[in-house]
Parts: sequence; structure tokens; C-alpha cells
Amino acid sequence: MDLKVRQRVSLSAFFFLSGFCFSSWAARIPTIKNTFGFNEAELGTILLAMPISSLIGLPFSGWLVTKYDSRIPLTAAFVVHALCLSLISFATTTLTLVMAIFLFAFSMRILNISMNTQAITLQKQFDRKINGSFHGLWSTGGIVGVGFTTLLVAMDISITPHLMSVTAAVILATLFTYRFLLRNDRSTAGNKLAFGKPDPYILYLGVMVFFAAICEGGMFDWSGIYFQEVVQVDIFTVGYLIFMTCMALSRFLSDRIIERIGMPATYVFSAVFIFSGIWLAILFPSFWPAMIGFSLVGFGTAAIIPMTFTLAGASKKYSPGMAISIIATYGMFGMLIGPPMIGYLAHAFNLRVSFIAFACAGFMLIPISQLFFRKEARVATAN
Repeated sequence: MDLKVRQRVSLSAFFFLSGFCFSSWAARIPTIKNTFGFNEAELGTILLAMPISSLIGLPFSGWLVTKYDSRIPLTAAFVVHALCLSLISFATTTLTLVMAIFLFAFSMRILNISMNTQAITLQKQFDRKINGSFHGLWSTGGIVGVGFTTLLVAMDISITPHLMSVTAAVILATLFTYRFLLRNDRSTAGNKLAFGKPDPYILYLGVMVFFAAICEGGMFDWSGIYFQEVVQVDIFTVGYLIFMTCMALSRFLSDRIIERIGMPATYVFSAVFIFSGIWLAILFPSFWPAMIGFSLVGFGTAAIIPMTFTLAGASKKYSPGMAISIIATYGMFGMLIGPPMIGYLAHAFNLRVSFIAFACAGFMLIPISQLFFRKEARVATAN
């Protein structure tokens, strides 16, 4: 097998495992809510541990991928990440739960930055776009994780053996696969963070990731709760499952779609899908309309992060690892605000009303993305 193809396959395995690990946690959030007896506001507060931890981990992860080849922090963080997943299932108090979630999110931030740094660097060795396929495999791993969780929930298998089995599988796969990852990808320039006036190129991309993170992160954390409490179905993971399935399908197609219609139009279509899908689920909170609505949101959110990270790799000021780290910081602010905000709005009003926030965040991608591309067109014309 050609070297770059082998590296692509190996990195694809890490994206798949990451999605599998994350969805195994996210699909069990309703279980955790019921076990601890949290209301929506309390759950929203608990979920704050993830974005806060990720935010703390961002500068550390950015430093790691500039000091070492990205495969080193990627492998180490993955092992820790899998172990922390099991720790969540052993939590018996709110404090130990928060600590486990904190460590889980901290390690996830390091592995995400490392994975995407590898992806952007490897993309440069291929003529066609491949970044969307990596994120498609992340979503595919998420589908498998949700499907596995759904099966165990239907069989009344408790959370502890479930998450321990995921931990064992992920660690074994990680230790086998890391040997084939891309080597010698540490950047020698653009690794210093410049404080002061933000770089406009990075700022626009960051704002788009911010709004995308509100939608995507909120759907990860609250789709199961929505189907359990609003749609009122026993197998509450089906909403999350259909969301992840449509996201994966769209991500595998996103590279071709972008080549066909271009990034500006793709951002607009993505925003329209998110906006219309959320409103469909709000206005008609029964099983099939909600399933169709969550499907549209999955299609809409799919291409935003891969597109934006690809654009980040073209930054003239920063290395790919540093650019992704900075942009991911904006995403962490979106994660910091989104899921807890839904919890507080749901507690003050109801869960259906709170989902309007996702529709608004999705719509904002239209004006921000169009301003970005107009600015880039003016810069290209001036040069």
C-alpha cells in the first residue's frame, strides 16, 4: 500500500474511534440525568465541565502539536480519553462525575487538535479534497456508537459494562494503529500566538465555528433528552442516531458537493437545513416530523467544521496546528454557551422553546460566511 494511503487509512481509524467514543458518552447522557435525578438546569450546569475543560486544554494542545509530531499527543491523549470514559460510569457523586467529565473533555481536546492537524497536513499530499471524509468517518463512528448504545439500552445493560467495553476496544485499536500515522509533521513556522488585534481571516472562521459549535454541540448533548421528554419515545437514542447518520452521509459527500457548488453556497445551504430542521422539530414535536427535522440538522451541520478547518490550513499567518487551535477556541466558547444555555432556557420555559436558540445560531452562518468570502475576494482582487 502506498505510504500516503496507509497514513490516510490509519488516521481514518482514529477519526472513527473518536466518534465512537464520544457518541458512547453522549448517548448515555439521559441515563446519567435519570441516575442522578438532575433537572434540565442542573444537567446544563454539569455539562459546563466539558467546554470549560476543553477551553483549558486548547493552549496546551496547541503547544503540543508545535513541539512534537502530532501522532505523539494524539496517541497519548486517546488512551487517557478512553480510560476517562469508564471513569464517568463509576461516578457516584456529582463531584466525581464532574471530575471524570472534565478529564474526558481535556483529553478529547488534545486528540481533536492532533487529529485535525494530521488531516490538514495529509490533505496537501492529495489532489482531491479528503478532509470531509475524515469527519465523515468520525460521524460513522458516532453512528456505530449510538447503535451499540441503543442495543444495550434495549437489552437493559447498565452504563458501567457498556463504557468499560468501549474503553477496552478503543485502547487496543489505538495501540495497534498509531504506528502507521503521519510522521515528521511538526511545523517550524507560524507557531507563535500573536496577541493584540485579531487576524481578520482567523476571526471570521472562528465566528463561524462558534455558531456551528452551538448547533452541533447542543444536538450532541440534548437530542436524546428532546426525544425522551418532548417526543416521548422509550428508545431515546433514535433522535441522536438519525442526526449522526445524516451527518455522516453528508460528510462523505461534502468534498464532492463543495467541488461542485463551492464553499460559499455550501455554507448557505447548511444554514438553511439547520434552521428549517430545528423549526420542523419544534412546531411538530411528534416522532416522524422530529426525525425528519433532526435529519435536516444533521445534513446542515455536517460540512461546516471540515470546510472551516480546511480554510484554516490556508492561513498565511499561522501553521495548521496553531490555526486550528485558535479557531477551535471559538468553538469551545460555542460549546460553553450552547448546551448549558439550552438547559437554563428549558428550565425557565420548556425544551421546545429552548431549541429556537439552535435555529438562530444556524441562521447566523449565512451573513458571517458571505462577509468572509466577500472580504477574501476583495483581497484576491487587490493582489
